[in-house]
Amino acid sequence: MTWTRFQSLYYTHPKLGLSLDISRMPFPDDFLEKMQPELQQAWTDMAALEAGGIANPDENRMVGHYWLRAAHLAPTDELRSAISTSLEAIKTFVAKVHGGEITCASGKFKEVLVIGIGGSALGPQFISHALGRLKAGPDKLALSFFDNTDPDGMDYVLKQLGRRLKKTLVIVISKSGGTAETRNGMLEAQAAFSAAGLDYRGHFIAITGQNSKLDMLAIQEGWLARFPMWDWVGGRTSALCAVGLLPAALQGIKIDQLLAGAAAMDVATRQTTLRENPAALMAVMWYWATAGHGTKDMVVLPYKDRLLLFARYLQQLVMESLGKERDLAGNLVQQGIAVYGNKGSTDQHAYVQQLRDGVDNFFVTFIEVLKDRSSNTSLAVEPGVTSGDFLQGFLLGTREALSDKNRPSMTITLNEISPKSIGMLIALYERAVGFYASLIKINAYHQPGVEAGKQAAGKVISLKLAISAALAASPEVSFTAESLAQQIGQPNQTELIFKILDHLAANPDRQVSKTQRQPWFASTYRQSC
Repeated sequence: MTWTRFQSLYYTHPKLGLSLDISRMPFPDDFLEKMQPELQQAWTDMAALEAGGIANPDENRMVGHYWLRAAHLAPTDELRSAISTSLEAIKTFVAKVHGGEITCASGKFKEVLVIGIGGSALGPQFISHALGRLKAGPDKLALSFFDNTDPDGMDYVLKQLGRRLKKTLVIVISKSGGTAETRNGMLEAQAAFSAAGLDYRGHFIAITGQNSKLDMLAIQEGWLARFPMWDWVGGRTSALCAVGLLPAALQGIKIDQLLAGAAAMDVATRQTTLRENPAALMAVMWYWATAGHGTKDMVVLPYKDRLLLFARYLQQLVMESLGKERDLAGNLVQQGIAVYGNKGSTDQHAYVQQLRDGVDNFFVTFIEVLKDRSSNTSLAVEPGVTSGDFLQGFLLGTREALSDKNRPSMTITLNEISPKSIGMLIALYERAVGFYASLIKINAYHQPGVEAGKQAAGKVISLKLAISAALAASPEVSFTAESLAQQIGQPNQTELIFKILDHLAANPDRQVSKTQRQPWFASTYRQSC
């Protein structure tokens, strides 16, 4: 890597406080120029999306997450009003909670429990972790999450809350209102409130689609508040609507600055000159690194503890958007880019060894933050050297070590961690995903594979109910998995039945006992008293 190449390929936007270095992606000199025809279509596609075109033809929906931070760009008065009204409602509600106008029976709220999954949790979690306790003093309210249907995981959170449950505000997030994991978490939380002698209705808030099952339940039971989710905002791009803004505002994060950062990045990434558009540069680098077909993984290495959850957030944004079986013409393409990451300099002691010397199946994005801490002074851990100097040293050293082995990397540099810079980072990757999808000619805004998994899970639950009914009907009979499969007319599902039986037997409240036999598949199960 030469200084001349660095000079020619370094993008910087001092007003935003962001830079992008692609000089260590060893693409040929004529590559950027060769990508210009494909980029012209990407500009056109993005302009059509922002103008309100049907970008999700499977569901006949617009895709409007960019309007969330620039409501005036929405294509109709109705949409502009909906966005502005929702934002004002969030601010008003939060001000009343913080000011003690909205309280629970035990007084002012002190905690927030967010119940959601996928985009309804990953975005809020990332924002909360990145921006919580950024300034001196505690957050306004502390956040916890139910982000799975794991009973033990929910018990863990409830035990952490302990007696503070009585001062906990609960936000239930599901656009459809029928997401199984979220529904289960809601029911578990309601049971915990009831067990503590608390009326959950005075603690619960819904963020959901209008007239959804959840919306109707919240109206019927008189929940504390309801906020909208719109069908033109996908879960993975919902961090800057009520889904992410309400928890963030309750925590005490300045959501106007989050939105302003995203809006400013949107302006920068609307530029139709490649070298002046950081999201387009990133998308083109992804295209080169993966041969336009996901041949290499995206490793995200933020050298900042506050960005630890960024790779998890990007896994959904990138992989759910780009992981598609067919292109826009219906051709079988099986596209996608796998994403993983940790944080620096933990990576130095985890998997940099493989990145440098092992299988060459990745490209790295380093994320550098120049400002070390919110205070203005740092301890010298060696004469003239701080912990932050070491952190930068490990980043630059790791980058150099990878370059020595011709392992590609790019570096995003932020001046500091702030609501504005986090908003920018979210918007930067949202736009890069959209551009890359255009380059590889796939639809980034639907997710048929997710629905397939949900349908398959539903069949497993139906099978479980059939198993339980068969065991209850013949309590005197000990069944093997195979004989039970025959009993319920599902001989082709014997493996699934075995797995379900083992799960039932491991949980005493299911009242199924297992007798271990050899070979293992001769083990029997029966209804116990």
